[in-house]
Amino acid sequence: MLLYALVLLPLIGSPLPALTARLAGRTAPVLTAAAISAVALLLALPPLAAAFAGAPMEAYHSWLPQAGLDLGLRMDGLGALFVLLILGIGLLVLLYAHYYLTKEEAVGRFYSFFLVFMGAMVGVVLSDHLLQLLVFWELTSLSSFLLIGFNHQRREARDGAAMALTITGGGGLALLAGFLLLGQIAGTYRISALLDMGDLIRAHPLYTPALVLILLGAFTKSAQFPFHFWLPRAMAAPTPVSAYLHSATMVKAGVFLLARLFPVLAGTEPWFFIVGGIGLLTLLYGAYHALFQHDLKGLLAYSTISHLGLIVLLFGIDTPLAAVAGVFHIINHATFKASLFMAAGIIDHETGTRDMRFINGLWGYMPRTAALAMVAAAAMAGVPLLNGFLSKEMFFAETLHLSALGPARGLVPLAATLAGVFAVAYSARFIHDVFFNGEPKGLPIYPPHEPPRFMRLPVVILVGQCLLVGIVPGLTVAPFLALAAGDMLGTPLPDYSLAIWHGFTTPLAMSLAALIGGLTLYAARQRLFAFHRQRWPSVDALVLFQTALDRLAAMARRLTRLVANGSLQQAIALVLLATILAVYWPLANTPSSITGPVRFSSIDGLTLTGALLMMAAAMLAVYWHRHRFTVLVALSVVGLMVVLAFVRFSAPDLALTQLAVEVVTILLLILALFFLPRRGQSKSQPPRRVFHLLLALAMGTAAGLLTWGVLTRPFDSIAAFFLANSLPGGGGANVVNVILVDFRGFDTLGEITVLAVAALGIQALLDNLCLEAGMVEGIPDRWADERHILVLSLITRLLLPLALLVAIHFFLRGHNAPGGGFIAGLVSAVALILQSMASGIAWTRQQWRAGYRPLIAWGVLITAATGAGSWLFGHPFLTSAFGHVRLPLVGELELATAMLFDLGVALAVFGVVMLILETLGNLNQRCAETRKGGA
Repeated sequence: MLLYALVLLPLIGSPLPALTARLAGRTAPVLTAAAISAVALLLALPPLAAAFAGAPMEAYHSWLPQAGLDLGLRMDGLGALFVLLILGIGLLVLLYAHYYLTKEEAVGRFYSFFLVFMGAMVGVVLSDHLLQLLVFWELTSLSSFLLIGFNHQRREARDGAAMALTITGGGGLALLAGFLLLGQIAGTYRISALLDMGDLIRAHPLYTPALVLILLGAFTKSAQFPFHFWLPRAMAAPTPVSAYLHSATMVKAGVFLLARLFPVLAGTEPWFFIVGGIGLLTLLYGAYHALFQHDLKGLLAYSTISHLGLIVLLFGIDTPLAAVAGVFHIINHATFKASLFMAAGIIDHETGTRDMRFINGLWGYMPRTAALAMVAAAAMAGVPLLNGFLSKEMFFAETLHLSALGPARGLVPLAATLAGVFAVAYSARFIHDVFFNGEPKGLPIYPPHEPPRFMRLPVVILVGQCLLVGIVPGLTVAPFLALAAGDMLGTPLPDYSLAIWHGFTTPLAMSLAALIGGLTLYAARQRLFAFHRQRWPSVDALVLFQTALDRLAAMARRLTRLVANGSLQQAIALVLLATILAVYWPLANTPSSITGPVRFSSIDGLTLTGALLMMAAAMLAVYWHRHRFTVLVALSVVGLMVVLAFVRFSAPDLALTQLAVEVVTILLLILALFFLPRRGQSKSQPPRRVFHLLLALAMGTAAGLLTWGVLTRPFDSIAAFFLANSLPGGGGANVVNVILVDFRGFDTLGEITVLAVAALGIQALLDNLCLEAGMVEGIPDRWADERHILVLSLITRLLLPLALLVAIHFFLRGHNAPGGGFIAGLVSAVALILQSMASGIAWTRQQWRAGYRPLIAWGVLITAATGAGSWLFGHPFLTSAFGHVRLPLVGELELATAMLFDLGVALAVFGVVMLILETLGNLNQRCAETRKGGA
């Protein structure tokens, strides 16, 4: 339960900051969010201790075991590392955001979104089920969309949020397909089980498609080339969001996924070339473009892209030491990048701009902030005695061992050194242009000054980590690195050293070359900037993205006009053609396999007569299709024949349900027909009629062939299971009802929910709509008058209580005899429909003033609550309980929780039918009131 609390606490607590903002002012939301984050961090300590002890804490809840869907959480070393980064840095960002956000901004809403984002990321790193991980994965995309677009009044915020959601959402679809393939290959979706099946998965023919799809999801999330362009646009988010998104969340989700599935997917040439190649391209692209950004956050965004490429390249190198270096750089990048973004936000907060062409010479105005930012930037550049130097030196060392590239293996170390040169250059630009380089020019806020002490405190803590890890790595980061890397690899760790000095080695020479080359490159930056402006085309990613979306939308519109031009006939024809193709295509290859080995039983005369009557009524309905009322009568004959067929084959429950449904449907259709206009003559040309006839014959033949094929083949019926377990397992002798409320209760809950949604949709469509009574054939115009026959009205009022008694009788006996909540709800609705038709909608509304929507809501809630109640006793959802009690005078009585479920079904069905009836009945009356008001 501790792991569940760790994930759910930020998610469940997310509404609290928005609530406290309304009740207690501006400070309460941040205190609430910080308290929730701090409690979550404390909850993470026992699982962290268990991970260090070599016994990762696990929590599993069986949901749908037959489908392989369970809720599983597991905190091993890798998950523990990310949880500490997510919660620890998140807590610091919350403190920073309190001083960064202005009084005019909706701080309660911000902290609520922030907690959702935090909880989603914790769910990603702790999930032990692929599909569960995917749910949290998509939740990070949605919550980041809300955070990036927090200042929604600005167009750039809306565009950046939409771009991020589109790219990462598209990657999520690819990830879903990849997870499904991976689960099918392994036979399980449980991640801890998958980690031991690497050889099996890599040898499977579907390995490569699964790998590519999973990498698409990871690359889009972690902004790898060519999906990198959404990340700089996400800088429209408030700076606290940028600091959190770039350091511990969102973009780190992609590299986490690569680390989590490393034992499963790594070790092949496709992994090496795809992951390593994309990582190298991203490393160079981001490092180069970071140098030419004038916006502080833009520079940091492209540097994030580059460093993420470095981590991905390390994983792609596919050696144990490279994987350790990748995990190490994840830790280091989180600390120096969060501090740099916070420093950039402080500069923006105190000067009013982030443009490095104006914010020069800030050392003289805010030396404390400048010192902190300079240390963090030096860590980003890989300067010795800082954490970034250690992981970057490990990176350089691993690029020297790429024998798989053959003669070209020397290109990767050269490219890595070149990326290091650009990293030093853009870090030097961050330091020199912002804090030195003359005096500030035209600042919106002048003179700038130091921020409040506690706004700078998170930066102090993070920069302190950069120094401590860089100076004494063995005492600070080594245990966490060994724990996370060990659980990532799943094998004993290779020998490695975090010592500051390893002697004069090739990696040290590469580091020195990067430092000297970077400073030299920055010194020659003016010529480099001129070269960049002349040679590198100016491409706006947003314009390209919007152009692609516009073209996609235009293609969709053309396709829509082609297949859905408003013609109902064409839409139905396309559906039928697709169905016919799906049936005939396999039959065309094996036409002899249509007939199975089972022989047909003989047909008695009574059954044949019913079938012929049904077919005749259906054909008459087609022939009289332009006479709506006559067609309705013919269709009612078809429904009656179905009822008699159920009676003939001893299915009384189905017969009762079908009869009640037929009555309700016919009555509601009569009311609907009342408002349809008279139709003119058919405009279909003979060729179209011939096509429709051929289509109908083909569809009928296809349905007949399918039926023939099914009925002539043996099958294993599950009826024996239900017959044997209905009474002992469900406490009811009526097998059909026990199936509906117990064995398949989840289906019934879904069906009444769909009914409820359909009824509310019908009301929404017809609400405030005025329809005059139509001129339907067979229905006189005087039906529009609110005049009713007195005798009929009195008789229906006398029959109403009797009908309700019958409904109650059906409800009470349903568990052991034909009946149930569905039938009871329909019988009650039929009684009230007849009452409404005899006495009028206005009279019926006066008798029932409560409205039908609450009735529907109570019905759905009762069924859901009955199912959830079984959780309190440790049983799966919708587990039914029953027992027998003996009452004085009454005798023995059976009580079952299924009766409560059935009650909810009855209320929902009754409310749905009556809501539709009331909505239809109000149409003509609303027109009369409108005319009266106009007069």
